[in-house]
Amino acid sequence: MNTLTETPRKIRPRPTRVQAEEAVRTLLAWTGDDPDREGLVGTPDRVVRAYEEFFEGYQDDPVALLERTFEETGNYHEMVVLRDIRLESHCEHHIIPLIGKAHVAYLPDRRVVGISKLARLVDVFAHRLQIQEKLTAQIADTIQSVLQPRGVAVVIDAAHQCMTTRGVHKPGVSMVTSRLLGEFETSESLRRQFFAMAGIGGV
Repeated sequence: MNTLTETPRKIRPRPTRVQAEEAVRTLLAWTGDDPDREGLVGTPDRVVRAYEEFFEGYQDDPVALLERTFEETGNYHEMVVLRDIRLESHCEHHIIPLIGKAHVAYLPDRRVVGISKLARLVDVFAHRLQIQEKLTAQIADTIQSVLQPRGVAVVIDAAHQCMTTRGVHKPGVSMVTSRLLGEFETSESLRRQFFAMAGIGGV
């Protein structure tokens, strides 16, 4: 399966909205509460609408997102960095939020892309069920494949509520992942410049 356009394997037809809401009702009953009481009667609808927003990334094509580029760059060929991109995703193991920041950089080769598209690319992959390692790789690999720059660097720093609110209960802990491609992988000075421009301390 192509990781750049990866979508869930359609083992079965997509359930209807009514079926999705009924599944929520089942979970509410399983907790020991009454899904028909006043405070919960509208919860299935609200949960399904929330899921439509949380996982809207499955409806978008990340490759198409980056295909419109600009070649009138004034011969600019230095690093382009977009830092502190707010990131909200969900762990695929527990469907619990992971929240943090992404830092994205690339070295243009004749063409650039609108910076909002880089932020949108982060959202497309984040708004799917994820593990942070795969999320980091998908963002970097898509930029490299579509823009074909001289190098790409992606760092994600995120807190996982599946670790902070359950399980080992370790609040204040974040996970850092990185993907370095092209000249970022081979040049220590470029890596240091990226870390400095992105404000990543302790590197």
